[in-house]
Amino acid sequence: MLKTLDEIEIDFQKLFKWLFKEEKQLKAILTKTENIDEVQLKFKIKQILTKKEYKTIIFLSHDFSADEVKNKIGNIDFIVHSIAFAPKRALSGKTIDTEKEDFLIAMNVSAYSLIGLTKRLLPILNPNGSIVTLTYYGSEKFVPKYNIMGIAKAALESTVRYLAVDLGEQGIRINGLSAGPIKTLAASGIEDFKTLLKWNEKHSPLSRNVTIDDVGQSAVYLLSDMSRGVTGEIHYVDSGYNIIGMPKEI
Repeated sequence: MLKTLDEIEIDFQKLFKWLFKEEKQLKAILTKTENIDEVQLKFKIKQILTKKEYKTIIFLSHDFSADEVKNKIGNIDFIVHSIAFAPKRALSGKTIDTEKEDFLIAMNVSAYSLIGLTKRLLPILNPNGSIVTLTYYGSEKFVPKYNIMGIAKAALESTVRYLAVDLGEQGIRINGLSAGPIKTLAASGIEDFKTLLKWNEKHSPLSRNVTIDDVGQSAVYLLSDMSRGVTGEIHYVDSGYNIIGMPKEI
């Protein structure tokens, strides 16, 4: 069933425990304090979701239909695929020690979900629509502590190329946006992330890390008619870090 933000009732405690195992961890991230009750927490979540004044916010169950979405907001012009997950134990240690279950989870959530989401929403995607997914340089080169996620992102990028051919027959484009490291909630799950930020800043041509606005503006380009001749590509927004073979200085 599909509901708007005002209509939905979320079991936040169950949701947070599933995502972070410990509810206190997410509370601390969102509020900078652990002294908060459930009512305050729900209010804080709504503030975060609505601070950009989105016209409509909807929550979808895993088995949603295109008709449910269309009944709420009509046809859509674009899709942004922004989901990835791997069990934390699969992001540390050695890749060779990855459990099959963890591998399948990472691939299903981080790569196959693009196929599933695209197929589900394709009937209501307007002609000449556009799809963007988010990826990272760890798909191409070894990045410490990224492990199975790098493999999943490589699969995601290959999926972009194959879907580009399928969707091109309908004039629909799909591209990947490979952003440099940014301080986000998702990044907090990567061990030694601060070191990654410092390294990228020091060794990228622009000598800085990218911002959420940098990435967002590039996404607007890929989703709009300005990129109507571009599909199946991976667009880098990483201050040029991806072009470096060896840093000027260590």
